[in-house]
Amino acid sequence: MAEQGEHHAGEYDVQYVTLHGKRRAFVKVGSGPVVLLLHGLACDHTTWSPVIDRLAQKYTVIAPDLLGHGLSDKPRADYTLGGYANGMRDLLTILGIDKVTVVGHSFGGGVAMQFAYQFPERTHRLMLVSTGGLGPEVTPLIKLIQAPGWFQLMGALTLPGIRHAETAVLRAVAGHGSRGPLRKYTRDLDEVADIVESWKDRHTRFAIRHLVRAVIDWQGQIVTMADRAYLTQAMPMAVLWGLEDQVIPVRHASNAAALAPDVRVDVLADAGHFPHKDHPDEFAAILDEFIASTEPASYSRARFRAMLKAGGVPPARPVPTIDDAPDPQAAPASA
Repeated sequence: MAEQGEHHAGEYDVQYVTLHGKRRAFVKVGSGPVVLLLHGLACDHTTWSPVIDRLAQKYTVIAPDLLGHGLSDKPRADYTLGGYANGMRDLLTILGIDKVTVVGHSFGGGVAMQFAYQFPERTHRLMLVSTGGLGPEVTPLIKLIQAPGWFQLMGALTLPGIRHAETAVLRAVAGHGSRGPLRKYTRDLDEVADIVESWKDRHTRFAIRHLVRAVIDWQGQIVTMADRAYLTQAMPMAVLWGLEDQVIPVRHASNAAALAPDVRVDVLADAGHFPHKDHPDEFAAILDEFIASTEPASYSRARFRAMLKAGGVPPARPVPTIDDAPDPQAAPASA
């Protein structure tokens, strides 16, 4: 059974379950069809705070802290995508939830894809937000996490006085650049400040380092959905990106369309790596419309087996590409 926690995230009570001896934190609000929100690398469930209330008006929203993040335990453990997918299955099972629409942001998108692949019988739909797994490119700042000495360096840089100065500068730059020409580079610095703050905990740094080593090397992202994207023909899939994403390039949204021709792709103008925070109303509307306009996937073992035996099939129609630096006056792209 879930335990009521003593902590609060905004107005949301944090609950806990213990799985395999490890405590997992999550929030659960609303009623109706279930939406599972999976946060990105070094974030936690609070990254979804701008959209939880909006979604909870129609849906049961479950937003966990992935193992190694937030208020969840940070043990020496399995930080692979498969391990995270298993953890989400077990959390849902404890909560008595059979099937979900899974929404994953950034690294959480990789977990969402893995969950849909491992447990198609538990997945109604799949929505990926500025996701990993669609191409090798990623910001060099994430690659550096695997560098020798990163753990010790971050320990020094997150000592109390130094950390407070760093986070104050990051938040000041984010506020100062919020309307200027550098906005595309500064809009996400508030989130970066929160990440730096969390790295004061050595257990968090340990978990993040091991997680990054499982999915990224010096050439970029290791894990890709390219070889399994054809399986999405049996499941509704949507992709959402911020046009000015500085962490994972927006052109990866075109890769999704090339890999899965039936995917819905939306690109939000004036948005960075966290489009759900930059435009929460529009994000909630897009997710709501995606759910309302698609039938939930119906798992068939025979169909799944047939697709696995047949393997991937190239798309039958050309797919438009998304310019990496389009006209900023242009309307948001949608496909």
